[in-house]
Amino acid sequence: MKHWVRAVAAVLIVPMVLAGCLFTPGKFVSTLTINKDRSFTYTYKGEVIALDPDSASGMGPGSGDMAMENSVIYSDETGNAIEPAEDYSAEQAKTNAEKQAKRDAQFRELAVQLAKEPGYNSVEYLGSNKFRVDYSISGMLTHNFVYPFNQDAAMVFPWLAIELRGKETVRVKAPGFAKQDMSGMGMAGAGGGSGLDSTADGTFTLTTDAEIVSQNNEDGATKTGTKSVITWRVTPLSKDAPSAVLRLAPR
Repeated sequence: MKHWVRAVAAVLIVPMVLAGCLFTPGKFVSTLTINKDRSFTYTYKGEVIALDPDSASGMGPGSGDMAMENSVIYSDETGNAIEPAEDYSAEQAKTNAEKQAKRDAQFRELAVQLAKEPGYNSVEYLGSNKFRVDYSISGMLTHNFVYPFNQDAAMVFPWLAIELRGKETVRVKAPGFAKQDMSGMGMAGAGGGSGLDSTADGTFTLTTDAEIVSQNNEDGATKTGTKSVITWRVTPLSKDAPSAVLRLAPR
């Protein structure tokens, strides 16, 4: 139990360092094993991409401020468009470079800190607002599990949520592995609730020996011995978040 709590605390380091960014999956392989005795293991290996709030409407990682600044159109008194002054462009380029250098330093420090925490086998900052992460955690489902949790931004945008429902049922949903509507999430620059363009590109696999009550993969589950395996192929165009409901053994 203490190990599980410490691992969740590690996730909270992310918003403490950069509350102004939303962290989303890039290219990845992720697995979740839930046994009917309530033991579980979750893994994520792959990229993590930091999106600026201003870029959440689909302009791409870290592009919000720069895109807005470079799209300014000037006009003269007759309304005709004119080119921005060269000195303005140079000054903006310098400002943007300084902002990115500061953010790169913060991200490098974040990688160092996360790598020290339980669950993170390795964390590397690759530059351009992109990390490479190897994460795995095991425990018992005595209560709900959410990964990750952004506390400082007063917003939960989980990649994975495991919710205990009643005495024997558990619901799994991975909203981080699909394009999501951000309306009501309290996030500036989300395109007026138009949605967050997904950067996720990989596979999410659920393995279980519990009874599968429901799941939303059209290909269904395959059997491997006593285990059922469901694999979702995730792309930036995926609209339906992987989900399943399982019935565990009575306690």
